[in-house]
Amino acid sequence: MLKQGPAKKVCIYVSEDRQYHGHAVYAAILDFLFYRGVSGATVIRGMAGFGADHHLHTTRILRLTEDLPIKIEFIEAAEKVEALLPKLFEMVGTGLIDVQDTEIIKPTGPSKVQPQPQPDRPLKIEGKAKLMRIYIGEQDRWKDKPLHRALIESLRANDIAGVTIYEGIAGYGANRRLRKEKALGFSKDRPIMLSVVDSEEKIRAYLPILDDMIGAGLVVLSDVDIIKYTHDYKKVERRKEPR
Repeated sequence: MLKQGPAKKVCIYVSEDRQYHGHAVYAAILDFLFYRGVSGATVIRGMAGFGADHHLHTTRILRLTEDLPIKIEFIEAAEKVEALLPKLFEMVGTGLIDVQDTEIIKPTGPSKVQPQPQPDRPLKIEGKAKLMRIYIGEQDRWKDKPLHRALIESLRANDIAGVTIYEGIAGYGANRRLRKEKALGFSKDRPIMLSVVDSEEKIRAYLPILDDMIGAGLVVLSDVDIIKYTHDYKKVERRKEPR
């Protein structure tokens, strides 16, 4: 949570149609900031503008959806901004990042309507790695969304190489409560397992974020050998970038 006093204001300028790992770069940046615990961020869609290439982007006449300028803005403590900048540099690409000194006069507080307690790029890997399995329930939630969906978004935002989600038909955990698939496929709380494989360094760096998101659940780590992982996402995404 932001505190009163000196801080940094960060403004990021990108094009609306620029992609990052198959998603709009402004949406990917927003996810990254959200899952890195940034206190708040705003995305603003411009009506007109131009960048370093001097190509004019505008909503005039029939060009209502033509690659308009997007601004992402957030305020955070200087040390947190410093930690976020290397990844933001990578994500922004040819965009612009502006960092300004600012002062927080009145920090925002948590919402009083629904107060809730807050419980480097995917790489080609060959050789030794870690397999992380996360066991939760279908009805477990984090903030305003299903926990398993939030975990997938969080893992992606934190550059974990990949995750697969499995839906169980029966199981129980530490509370000894049986979760199972009911007749006709209607279930109230089936077991869910997420399987994640990446380097030990990246998995362990993600564990503090995982601790904040999971209340009741089980997380286990195993040593694995990667035999083959050959998806060249860099080449694919370079082909997708607008020219």
